[in-house]
Amino acid sequence: MNAASVRFVSPPSRFVSKPSPKIGILDVADSEAVRFARKFKGLRISGVRSTVTAKAMPESRILSDSEAAPAAGQSDQAAAGSGTNGVVMSTVGNSTNIVWQECSVGKLERQKLLQQKGCVIWITGLSGSGKSTLACALSRGLHYRGKLTYVLDGDNVRHGLNRDLSFKAEDRAENIRRIGEVAKLFADAGVICIASLISPYRKDREACRALLPKESFIEVFMNVPLELCESRDPKGLYKLAREGKIKD
Repeated sequence: MNAASVRFVSPPSRFVSKPSPKIGILDVADSEAVRFARKFKGLRISGVRSTVTAKAMPESRILSDSEAAPAAGQSDQAAAGSGTNGVVMSTVGNSTNIVWQECSVGKLERQKLLQQKGCVIWITGLSGSGKSTLACALSRGLHYRGKLTYVLDGDNVRHGLNRDLSFKAEDRAENIRRIGEVAKLFADAGVICIASLISPYRKDREACRALLPKESFIEVFMNVPLELCESRDPKGLYKLAREGKIKD
């Protein structure tokens, strides 16, 4: 930042006015502008001043904790559609009384900022087929072209988020479900997400595909013969499996 482009001015009166009534509606951008102005006491950059508009919300529209919570004994289904003042409460899986929070910065704005469209490139195949190698090479190639990517490698994710999962069928399914949801968030953020994992079950991959628009999910199958994968055996898994030392 050029020092010549920054100068301090007197704080606008709207930032130092008397205490206001309860604020019920305040845009995210406006809220950031308030914090910015208070921190830097009216800093103006390149002659551009942020403006703030906040509306006081009537007391009747501000929910108390008791009003927001469902009545005792109320069923999940009833709670899902019985929000107060237009608030829709939902039940998703084992999560009850939750509300989807919309943000003032949307997917299209993020894509415009990054100058790219977010998507998921899902690379599947046997161990040793070259999934991780391809994922990293693709990420590097896109990086050289000025594109923001992130690789979700199956083993890497099992070091943290999915470290509580085994390789049994039900845990494999949960492993894929979690990674699919994370990949969806990356794509929504405008990032090109490259998922690299065996994901042997078609139904699990289809469930991940269903999370995104059709054009935003690209599946790549590494069609490499088992014999070639076993001859590579970069992790020694095929040898251990042949010896009966590992299962699943």
